[in-house]
Amino acid sequence: MFQFTRLGRAKQLGIGLTVVLAATLTVACGGSTATPASTSAAGTGTGTPAAAKATATPAAAAAGKPVEPANKADLAKLKGDIIIDGSSTVYPVTAAAAEEFRKHAKDVRISVGVSGTGGGFKKFCAGETAIQDASRPIDPAEVAACQAKGIEYIEVPVAFDGLAVVINPKNTWAACMTKAELKKLWEPEAQGKITRWNQIRPSFPDQPIKLYGPGTDSGTFDYFTQAINGKEKASRGDFQASEDDNVLVQGVSGDTNALGYFGLAYYTENKAKLQLAKVDDKGDGKCIEPSIETVKNGSYQPLSRPIFIYVKKSEAANPAVKAFVEFYLSKSFTPLVQTREVGYIALEDKTYTAIAKRFATGTVGTLFPKGAEVGATLDRYN
Repeated sequence: MFQFTRLGRAKQLGIGLTVVLAATLTVACGGSTATPASTSAAGTGTGTPAAAKATATPAAAAAGKPVEPANKADLAKLKGDIIIDGSSTVYPVTAAAAEEFRKHAKDVRISVGVSGTGGGFKKFCAGETAIQDASRPIDPAEVAACQAKGIEYIEVPVAFDGLAVVINPKNTWAACMTKAELKKLWEPEAQGKITRWNQIRPSFPDQPIKLYGPGTDSGTFDYFTQAINGKEKASRGDFQASEDDNVLVQGVSGDTNALGYFGLAYYTENKAKLQLAKVDDKGDGKCIEPSIETVKNGSYQPLSRPIFIYVKKSEAANPAVKAFVEFYLSKSFTPLVQTREVGYIALEDKTYTAIAKRFATGTVGTLFPKGAEVGATLDRYN
């Protein structure tokens, strides 16, 4: 079993996998990532949704059986570089997959950068990376950017995540907040106006609120604003923003009046320092706490979502990239998704099998033509 803990995004990339992955990993908060020795060649095609240009379906995938990666002897022969960038939320899953994969493919160098979902798509659609980590589906503007550069991609959901709204452990009043109250707190109109707790609910104390959240290049920011405020990127701007979750954790844990949000996995790693605020989606008094069970069964709304990797079609034929993605979706790795070390919610086996089939057949494009969807399921892949 791998040993992988979250020390905040900066520490993860600066320390955690530099040795383990034999790659140059550099923090990319706000846009800069590692520059490995070689970059991938740009793909060709339109990147349009398709059952389009499929190749022959391997027998296992066609039969609905999990597609297993190449045997260990074949993996040991692989060489090359895999350049990955994008979401800091997806980073722990991809980093764990890379660490496990390199136990068998020691001559494959894997570079994982963290420039946020939006920042990562800029690089991916420019042809700079082979794989894109994304905490939301590709949006129409990004689809157009990839099309303009002839980049085709295969969309690969890898897990479910729940966004956690967190408060300080000494906060005794905000154990449950309605979606409407969260909107009142985070909508653009709240900037400079909603600054004290009792403005959210009269029974709350007359104390200043200090807000913490992901930066604007983050897919977590995109999803939260759409789910709570009704429009992607619509948010007040007077909050402490950071791509380093350690900064957010320290901020909320150090101030009784603080509130923030980020991926559930980062709360799980720091639960001794934080408290969850349950969410009442419909204002009917049903307060739901994010957990593996509530995210998986869809009851934690509106802050549950699938997370993805996107694979450049032209790189899917690269033996190292192909083997890595097959490994990522196989029984050799997927049981680890839901362990404490990784901390996300695994998909159903039949969903991983269906997604592996789409990868094996080279099915390009997105099944989310309008981008992120609040409350989305992955039934469309089965």
